[in-house]
Amino acid sequence: MRRILLTGAVAMAAVAGQANAQQIKIMTGPQGGSWYPLGGAIQSMLSDDGIGVQVLPGGGVANAQGVQGGQTDLAFGNSISVVDALEGRAPFEGKADNICLMATLYPQYFQMAAPKDSGIASVDDLKGKRIVTQPVGNTAEQVMRAILTTAGTSYEDMRSVDYVSYSDGVGLVQDGNADMFSAGTTAPASAIMDLANSTEITMIPLTEEFIGKMRDTINPGYASLTIAAGTYPGQDADVTAVGYMTQLIGRCDLDDAVVTALMTNLWESRGDLATISAAMRDITLEKMMDPGGVPLHAAAKAFYEANAGK
Repeated sequence: MRRILLTGAVAMAAVAGQANAQQIKIMTGPQGGSWYPLGGAIQSMLSDDGIGVQVLPGGGVANAQGVQGGQTDLAFGNSISVVDALEGRAPFEGKADNICLMATLYPQYFQMAAPKDSGIASVDDLKGKRIVTQPVGNTAEQVMRAILTTAGTSYEDMRSVDYVSYSDGVGLVQDGNADMFSAGTTAPASAIMDLANSTEITMIPLTEEFIGKMRDTINPGYASLTIAAGTYPGQDADVTAVGYMTQLIGRCDLDDAVVTALMTNLWESRGDLATISAAMRDITLEKMMDPGGVPLHAAAKAFYEANAGK
């Protein structure tokens, strides 16, 4: 009888624990980029702390909208899109008031690649071409639109525009159905590496003056980054690209215990995360806590203060 009663008590406790277990969602990005596997890594980390995580696809703009609207608890975001959301700039409607920063992670490069025989050597050559961008709701699509605007052209001036995933976009170029592929991710990007390994490519450069104009007229968060020579097969010279920072954001009212577990796991497992995104190999607490115009979650701020100097 005693054994039966103990077994029943254990069972009841297990059910109660499951009922009280935290269940959260995280919005990531398209397959072929770094956000989706990073979301899977966070899912695995937090499961060890009894926190269930549902990993969802997404994109920079959609993710900020999802956090603000309560459709997700955590999300990867881009500094330019998150600040746009907080300021209420298009495509966002109204100023976001429930988006907080967990960590700034690494820079992202907006990269444009074209087959060498496409006749595309600069953004001035894009007019009348068949271009690939990401679905609306992805920051990379917003950046593509901003680059065309700065160049004095638009989607309407293109022969065709395909709004697809990275993997589908590479396939379109490989099959001769598109002239230019674009992506906003780390460098090297696996999608562009796949393209470069099957087709001779040209990495389309921007100039400092062009990026300065993007900052002045569209978003001050744009930064000038360099894709070093040799990043891709056949790339013999440095390429200037526009970029922005990847951030991990979440609801400002997300439970402090969840955020503390998240921050602890991110820091302690930073070496494992760097195997997914090499751009994280030099991450420091100082870099992680750089707000970039986004308010820190209270529990994230407390974590950084408690671990300062480590």
